[in-house]
Amino acid sequence: MASDLDKANAEFWNELCGSTFAQYLGIRDHSEASLQRFDSAYMALYPYLLERVPLKELTGKRVLEVGLGYGTLGQKIAKAAAAYVGMDIAEMPTRMMRHRLAMAGVPGMAVRGSMLECPFSAESFDGFVSIGCFHHTGDVARCIEEAYRILKPGGTGYIMVYNRFSYRQWLQWPRETIGALLDETGLRKRAVMRSSEEQRRAYDASVDGQAAPETVFLSIGQLRRMLRRYSWVTFEKENCIDLAISRLCFIPRKTLLPSLGKMLGLDIYIRARK
Repeated sequence: MASDLDKANAEFWNELCGSTFAQYLGIRDHSEASLQRFDSAYMALYPYLLERVPLKELTGKRVLEVGLGYGTLGQKIAKAAAAYVGMDIAEMPTRMMRHRLAMAGVPGMAVRGSMLECPFSAESFDGFVSIGCFHHTGDVARCIEEAYRILKPGGTGYIMVYNRFSYRQWLQWPRETIGALLDETGLRKRAVMRSSEEQRRAYDASVDGQAAPETVFLSIGQLRRMLRRYSWVTFEKENCIDLAISRLCFIPRKTLLPSLGKMLGLDIYIRARK
């Protein structure tokens, strides 16, 4: 089953994550100028990203990044790290990272692979980064264990997954979110919670509107249990979308990021030390 999902993910994510955003920006190629324009807009969209993945803590380290997308963050990590390895389930993100590394003259490598069976040896990396990837794999706990295995003692992982109890979940899917809360508090027998196609499409859709094959939403409680082997862990919430309360009340995302985004944000950023 995992193999079938890996195949579906490899096909879906062959369209670079960020392609819809690139289309919105009018970017048609992967020239240096186009990628710089994409990167500037991307970092403006996620102004907190380098706070959650601090490059200074990866400087001079051997770092593995899993889930490469358009390669904006990966290129920055590669410039900071002593040795960078990028890995993705799909071919095109891998090619994009190789293209970026070669164009920027930055050492590093990019390979295809699944985090469910990470091909690297134990204790081979000082740092690990995966932003928006684990919740698509079908087994987040397995990915977290594999990250633990390949980290050296004292190494740190930086991971982002979707928040099960974000304000968006409460507003758009209240029934499912109440059910998740009942599970979380033990007030009902835990049910197998699968996200709907509507939920998956709302968070990750291809240019032609297809939903990602698999997406799960996680709570901090669930993540604490999965991360129990790590010596210490921190969690931060980030991200939001524009909020339209009524026809007369519209609050833009930029205004909400430092308030609602940090309290009930769409994403959970994890920092975990082995």
